[in-house]
Amino acid sequence: MKIIIAGAYAIGSHLAKLLSRNNQDIVLIDDDEQRLENISSDYDILTMHASPTSLAALKNAGAADANLYIAVTPDENLNMNSCVMAKAIGAKKTVAKVNNYEFVEPEMAKFYEKLGIDSLIYPENLAAYDIVNGLKMSWVRQRWDVHGGALVMLGIKLRETCEILDRPLKELCKPDSPYYIVAIRRDGDTIIPGGNDVLKMYDLVYFMVTKQYIPYVRKIVGKEHYVDVKNVMIMGGGDTAVRALKNMPEYMNVKLMEHDVERCDYINDQIDDQRVMVINGDGRDLQLLNEEGIHTTQAFVALTSNAETNILACLTAKRMGVRKTVAAVENLDYVNMAVSLDIGTIINKKAIAASHIYQMMLDAEVNNVRFLMTANADVAEFTAHPESKVTKKRVFELGLPNGATIGGLVRNGEGHLVSGGTQIEAGDIVVVFCYNVRMEKLEKFFR
Repeated sequence: MKIIIAGAYAIGSHLAKLLSRNNQDIVLIDDDEQRLENISSDYDILTMHASPTSLAALKNAGAADANLYIAVTPDENLNMNSCVMAKAIGAKKTVAKVNNYEFVEPEMAKFYEKLGIDSLIYPENLAAYDIVNGLKMSWVRQRWDVHGGALVMLGIKLRETCEILDRPLKELCKPDSPYYIVAIRRDGDTIIPGGNDVLKMYDLVYFMVTKQYIPYVRKIVGKEHYVDVKNVMIMGGGDTAVRALKNMPEYMNVKLMEHDVERCDYINDQIDDQRVMVINGDGRDLQLLNEEGIHTTQAFVALTSNAETNILACLTAKRMGVRKTVAAVENLDYVNMAVSLDIGTIINKKAIAASHIYQMMLDAEVNNVRFLMTANADVAEFTAHPESKVTKKRVFELGLPNGATIGGLVRNGEGHLVSGGTQIEAGDIVVVFCYNVRMEKLEKFFR
């Protein structure tokens, strides 16, 4: 697949990292030579120093034969214009990043498609969706619904209350067990576990489970005492916060703290909801936090533009008794530090956007894919085709690449966990957790 990326900024750089693992034919265009040098030294991609709105540059980059053209510079007008040009000279599919929610309204999709823009990405909206989804389960670090929730993957931090510590997985994950452990994140390393591996305190463990057994998993990991989120505090009133407010469940009450008076007025104009209170103040002010009821708050979400501020604010909220904390960490270099400090859920809207675009680049066999930043791994849904390799043998006989494990499957709309003796059938949607595995190696099993 030939892919052209316009913009060597955070999203473009992260995309290049994801794609370089899969031997894709990638050209990265940017008008800043230094940004290109920083990326080309790390990843196996071709770079071009040129403007993405130069017709000559697009032709030289091979846009006429491109399967996918992606424009992810900070300038939404440049992104849209370059997509229109790339489509006009032959690019099969175009994607543009925008900074305004109005552009991604569903009724506008056909209009932009006529112009030559097949898909628009608004990172703030994608991040807001992840934040709201995370708040629905206070005891979970990450949640990923597979095929509309037929299967659910939960990332859970284990504490001393966990009932299944220090026992080999072969005792825990039996063929009739209601959950399956697909990965463990421990001391900065990701482990695809075997039967002799054990769970340790402070592990971040990824469980695959069907919806009806989520309460059971909650019990065995010792999280039943975590109170469900009803009261939320948000620090920072940027676009991500506004999108999150618009999508909050009806049973949640939110207090948003923003230091800029004009921004407070703007948010009040945008949000007509009695459950939302906008406060002009600094979310780092301990007196203000106490006055506004931090001790009766179940979740604290820090969404300022400063990663250090968000990390420190979440640490403070935890010390004041808040169980669930969410921090926006836009500097990717700080993500591992935030994880090691036990912040809670980490949100990086650029990585989320890159992951969303990433799934567009994979073959038709892949229905959906999610890059899990904290585990540095992918979770992908594959459809098993008739006569494909996965339908010929039981799971334990397939010889999957090291670093890959099948966590479950969806058959006729119903989720099922997978054991070594499971026989995959044509039409099954199979969920694969993969760490340091090229996606193309897995695709061969499903064709």
